[in-house]
Amino acid sequence: MTDTVPHLSCCSRRDVLRGVSLATGAVVVGGSLAACADGTDPAAAVSEASSAAGEVVVPLADVPVGGAVPAQIGGVDVLVTQPTEGEVHVFSAVCTHQGCTVLPGDGVLECPCHGSVFSLTDASVQAGPAPEPLGEVAVEVSDGDVVVA
Repeated sequence: MTDTVPHLSCCSRRDVLRGVSLATGAVVVGGSLAACADGTDPAAAVSEASSAAGEVVVPLADVPVGGAVPAQIGGVDVLVTQPTEGEVHVFSAVCTHQGCTVLPGDGVLECPCHGSVFSLTDASVQAGPAPEPLGEVAVEVSDGDVVVA
């Protein structure tokens, strides 16, 4: 059998086939494949997002205390966290392991592809295989909005 998805560096053929056997529809499988970003450079993603100074990311009221929300800055996926009331961070959503899209978890940031877990406060690696923390984008809160600094 020929591997029909060789370009997916973050999802093994076994993971894709496991998803097909567990999924009840193509939408679930498509969503799983979309989480893998082939050839995405985490440092480049942060650099691109950081160049959008003044851009509103999200209203602060949309970010739960002790949690995170996904957002985009100039087309780059990011995660906006609020570990404690008024403490706001924005991190690249590109996993430093193989470029999958990291998602908000329960009090942490989680990579669905290989199980890396990152801190809400500084995006440090809490569980691997990610080798480095997620990159941070400088932001500030202005008029109730999280804004790229």
